[in-house]
Amino acid sequence: MKTKLMKVLPLAGLILSLAVPAHAATGTLVNVDLRNARILNNIANDLNVNISNIPVTVLVPVSIAANVCKVTVAVLSNAADKGTSNCYAQSTSFALERQVQRAMNLNQ
Repeated sequence: MKTKLMKVLPLAGLILSLAVPAHAATGTLVNVDLRNARILNNIANDLNVNISNIPVTVLVPVSIAANVCKVTVAVLSNAADKGTSNCYAQSTSFALERQVQRAMNLNQ
């Protein structure tokens, strides 16, 4: 049993390393632009705050940014390597709203 496990573990590690981009694992952050009026309105309603209290941009993990900006993690990670880790929100998510709430709490 132990020898089978010893053979499977390295393979499992290799598969996981290929499945998760290096930047996602290291915590790359992306500036998400929230100036889309629909997005701002949805976030303000969901957080029950005045729309003027929502920041124009918020720094979030690359996986959240990829989801709400409708781009791949790879695209954002490559942009981060070049110093241009920005995208425009096309939708919102619970994870994005949590990040917005954190940003708002830090600014108080």
